[in-house]
This record gives sequence, structure tokens and C-alpha cells, in this order.
Amino acid sequence: MHSQLYRLIFYINLSRGAGNFFLFGSLYGLLILLCSTKALAQEAKPNIIMILADDLGYGELSSYGSKDCRTPTLDSLTKAGMKFTNFYANSTVCSPTRAALLTGCYPDLVGVPGVIRSNKNNSWGYLSEKAVLLPQVLKKAGYHSAIIGKWHLGLESPNTPTERGFDFFHGFLEDMMDDYYTHVREGKTWMRLNKQEVFPKGHATNVFTEWATNYLNERKKSSSPFFLYLAYNAPHFPVQPPEEWLQKVKQRNPTLSEKRTRLVALIEHLDNSIGKVLSTLRKNGQDKNTLIVFSSDNGGLLQDEANNGGWRGGKQQMFEGGIRVPAIAVWPKKIRPGSTSDARGISMDLFATFCQAAGVKSTANIDGVSLLPTLQGQKQDLNRPLIWVRREGNNYEGQDYYAVLINDWKMLQNTPFEPFELYNIVKDPGELKNVKNENKEIYNRSTSLLREHLLKVGSVPWQRPGPVLNR
Repeated sequence: MHSQLYRLIFYINLSRGAGNFFLFGSLYGLLILLCSTKALAQEAKPNIIMILADDLGYGELSSYGSKDCRTPTLDSLTKAGMKFTNFYANSTVCSPTRAALLTGCYPDLVGVPGVIRSNKNNSWGYLSEKAVLLPQVLKKAGYHSAIIGKWHLGLESPNTPTERGFDFFHGFLEDMMDDYYTHVREGKTWMRLNKQEVFPKGHATNVFTEWATNYLNERKKSSSPFFLYLAYNAPHFPVQPPEEWLQKVKQRNPTLSEKRTRLVALIEHLDNSIGKVLSTLRKNGQDKNTLIVFSSDNGGLLQDEANNGGWRGGKQQMFEGGIRVPAIAVWPKKIRPGSTSDARGISMDLFATFCQAAGVKSTANIDGVSLLPTLQGQKQDLNRPLIWVRREGNNYEGQDYYAVLINDWKMLQNTPFEPFELYNIVKDPGELKNVKNENKEIYNRSTSLLREHLLKVGSVPWQRPGPVLNR
């Protein structure tokens, strides 16, 4: 582009000297066109913010039907953009969904079928070194990428955020915090500034909010677009809301159980914190061309009295309550305010969506598809077969359990030791009547699809290369 401009300027000066006013006018017009085209191309690249909650149930937001939880910030996003009513997480637990979101692939095809932990005897994934992550692709389009908050895809080199494409990391490497104020996990801190160990003070949600606003203020100084992946720990257990938020909920609704009160308070505090981030975005004028997506990594935990919107089950289960999650997208002048979609999206689709919005080609051989046509009000057929897996130890003895969704039919199991069940989730959204025996054809088709998937997965390592543990 620069060489073209210099060449045009040379000919413009030449034409002026020669007295050829017609040529001068034509060349000058072409120069303006090239400059404006370049400016428009730069303007067309949106900032992208992905906000991911941890263990937030489908029904926890007021805009998704909650009667006892007030979430004005996230409700305002549903009014400003598109609300998905049929959106899925890629897993019933944390790490696999995060791997799917950042690679666009089924998590077990990039080495993350289960939860990654610091305890190597109970860690069930290792992010493939061959996997291409979203920030690596966006970098080709000039994006600066940052992750604030929970990473949970590796604890050591080469699987730390700045080694996997992110330009900046300020957050938490591990799976969960034992305490929202000390930020430790099994006696060790996992908070980092890039690769440096840090010891922030305060509630983790407040800490991540402050770091996110600092990042937005810093990016205000640059003209290049940014991708911010803001991944909160909340409302993952331990359910530990700040005391002032706990008292607000108790005073407003004293009839709630203690468990439910604490969870509502933690979610409302999260909603308020997200509001602070969005307020900074607006103050900086960065909101005008920013695509914002909000979702959760899996359903809510039933033991904490989570609200999964009336769906059966919760976190760690393949029932709808464990994998169906809220999802909201906002992009001024691109997504119609107050719109709703029942399109069947899933976490891994966001990779391709963000790439298309940024005007960059996504990598080959991904499993997700771009939701951008749906976001922009176009008809899109997203009714493709989907597969879920979770690998875990403890009671499951290191085995997998699965779900397969084909059209309206969902085959699932919730432990590796029980037979598969089959439900028609349209006629039976509560997944109450197992109809496997009456629908052998669809059951056989589901098992065949799963078998094909497992043949692919069999060649993908999910442990760090090295000696076998406890040999």
C-alpha cells in the first residue's frame, strides 16, 4: 500500500509540472480513494471481547428467567444485542470448553478431554502443541491479544498463555481457587503477570475487573484492534461473595436458603463487575466497534443450588443442565438490538466467528462454524451433529463418558459404567423418557457417529510427553 501511494504522489507532482490538470485530478482522486479504502479497512476490524463465566447456569440471569438473581449488566447486553436460547458449552467441565473456544475444535481432538490440574496423577488433558489458538490467527490481522483471568489450559511451558499466542496475560493458571481472597490452590499461588508470579490483594472478581479495565485503558493509546479474553473464576465454588453483596441479597430476599443466597450474591457481584469493564469501554469510546460475547464454560453445580433454567442435571452431567448455557452477543450496527436466536451454537463456533468478524481466515480442520451470519440476521443451518466427552479419574477410574446430538435426538451417559440413554429433546426437553428401545435406527446412527469420532481421537495424545507416571 505504501509503495502505491508514493508512486501516485510522484505522478501527481509530475502531472502538475506538465500542466496536465485532467491527469492531476484523476490521480489525486485515486489517491484519496486508496487512502479512504485503507482507513475503512482498518475501521472495519472490530475489537473483540470474550467474557466467560465459570459454572454459570442457564437460568441464572434475569433475562434468562431468574426470579431471585438480579443481573442488570448482562440483561442490558441482551437488549443491546442477540440472546441465544439454544447454545451449548463444549463440555460439562472447565478445561475442555476453554480448549474448544480457543482452537475451534472438539477438545479431545486437541488433547483436552478432561480437567487439567497441577496434580499429574489427576490431570486429564495436555493441550496439543500442534493446536493453533485464536490469538495466533488474529495476530495475522494485526490484533493485540490478552487474557485476563482464568487460563486452565496448562501450568508450565510450553502451555502458558504467552507461549500460545497471547501478547499479554494477567490472571490465574490453575483450575480453581481454594479461596477468592488468597487466590491459592492447594497452598500455592497461580496468579501471574505474563510469566511472573504476582500476589494481588482483594476478591478475585475485583482483581480481574481492575486488570481488565487497566488493559482497556492501555489499549486506548493504540490504533490497532485488540482481542480481550476475560475469563472470571466466578461463580465457581467455593461460593464466596463479598460480604456487602451477601448482605444485599439477604435483606432483599430473606427466605432464600443460605446456599442459594451465597450463589446469587456471587453472581450479582460478577454482573456488577462486568458492568465496570463495559463502562470503561464506553468511556474510552472503544465500544463503537467492539464485538462482545458472553457465555459460560458449563452448567451450574447442583450442590450449590444453581439455576440451570429448568433443564435436567447440572455441571459434570451430559443432561441439558450440564451443557446448555447462556450466550449473548453485541456488536453496534452489526447485530440487531433485542434480537433472539434459537440457532444451535456451541463454544467452538466462537473461534470461526471471531476470525470472520476480524476478516482473517480461520485455520483448516476446525470443527466449529462461524455464527456471524446468524448474528447479522441471516438464515443459517446450524443443526449439525454434535459430540461431547468428559474424561475423569476418581470414581470414574480414568474413563470417558459421552453425549451425541443428532437433530432432535440426544444419546448420553453420565458415567462410563451405565448404558447409553436416548431422548428426543424437543418432545421431551426434560429428558425424562428414555426411548432407546423404540428408536434403534437413530440410536445406531448415534453410536456409529461416536465410533468415528473415537477413531480420530485415538491418535491424539492427552498427556505431556515423558515417562509414564507411577510405573
